Amino acid sequence: MQLDPIVATVDRRFGRAFRAHVLMTARAFVAAAVVLLLPVANAGLVPESDLWPAWDASDETNARTIDHEPWQRLLDRYLDARHPSGINRFDYAGVSLEDKAALEAYVDALQATDPRDYSRAEQRAYWINLYNAATVALIVDHYPVESIRKIHGGLFRFGPWNEPLLTVAGESMSLNDIEHRILRPIWSDPRIHYAVNCASLGCPNLAARAYTKINTDELLDAGARAYVNHPRGATFERNRLRVSSIYDWYQVDFGDSDAGVIAHLSRYAKPELAARLARYDGKLRYDYDYDWELNQP
Repeated sequence: MQLDPIVATVDRRFGRAFRAHVLMTARAFVAAAVVLLLPVANAGLVPESDLWPAWDASDETNARTIDHEPWQRLLDRYLDARHPSGINRFDYAGVSLEDKAALEAYVDALQATDPRDYSRAEQRAYWINLYNAATVALIVDHYPVESIRKIHGGLFRFGPWNEPLLTVAGESMSLNDIEHRILRPIWSDPRIHYAVNCASLGCPNLAARAYTKINTDELLDAGARAYVNHPRGATFERNRLRVSSIYDWYQVDFGDSDAGVIAHLSRYAKPELAARLARYDGKLRYDYDYDWELNQP
């Protein structure tokens, strides 16, 4: 349909100011609708745990380890794990050209490695580090950017997670493939959600230490405690328990019920929070105002 004659008629009868007002009102309506529907949209876009059978193999006889020291050096140099907000901040803007190349080389080295040649414990560390390093590399490559959701995003696209950013042992894959088709179904561990970092303030912290088969469980527990005991994870407001939308989006991993979520939170809560959780018999208030702002200083 040709809109120019219609626009011209509106201008003649009501004036351009009226047309501008109508357009502004329409845009405001669309924006409000997007805000109201965002929780529903997010819930509908949350991938299920769905095993990619090709990666469900390991060599438990192999005692070799994969070198993650390049990633550790970058974390030591650019990650502030003592930020007063309690949220670890990565200095994307400060990454030098030399370190950008080192990061890319590390990600390339991981992609050239077939994790199926290694033990399950080694694989878990491998996939978590690959996810996090690839995410940081993506942000650095597109910096300056306000949010990871601005990368490869659009009206009905919410960020880069489904993009085939990586090729591991010749197999193309996305960040979502790593999280939802490999890590979640193979390990069935809710702590995975505290390990993979989405480069956002609302997300669980990017760990200050590279994962290894020796320290993975320690880091997963530390990540869980840090998030659960931070207001963006769980907090009481007027005697109502407000929790991150992560616990709604992936509730199936956290006991598949409000009671299951509370039991999970209690496992990692500090004494004061744990005591309040033990007494709580109300409903959960899921916080859909997820902060997608970049986790930078």
